[in-house]
Amino acid sequence: MTKIISHENAEHYTWGKVCDGWHFLKSSDLSVIQERVPPGGSEIGHYHQRSNQFFFVLAGEATMEIEGHTFLIKPQQGISVPPKVPHCLRNQGREDLSFIVVSAPMSHGDRVLVG
Repeated sequence: MTKIISHENAEHYTWGKVCDGWHFLKSSDLSVIQERVPPGGSEIGHYHQRSNQFFFVLAGEATMEIEGHTFLIKPQQGISVPPKVPHCLRNQGREDLSFIVVSAPMSHGDRVLVG
């Protein structure tokens, strides 16, 4: 069924105890998620076996470490992370970070943690 999706009707989840995610599209071959990371929040370094991801910042700034290189991604900028490439996203700014992550195929269940 086709419908308009928003924070009000999307499936919500919490990660890292302080971060939020909303599934805007959740299928085995494609996922679109909006996430919110408060200042100081971060994910654990990891990679995905199969999933190709694209991160697009809506508000705030994301610090993304990819294969040992650090990128500062500002609003209206994005970055791609291919499968099997270690990465870690952090919010080192003073305001909430809001971004969209598109994954093909879906990244849930595909994550491998790295040191």
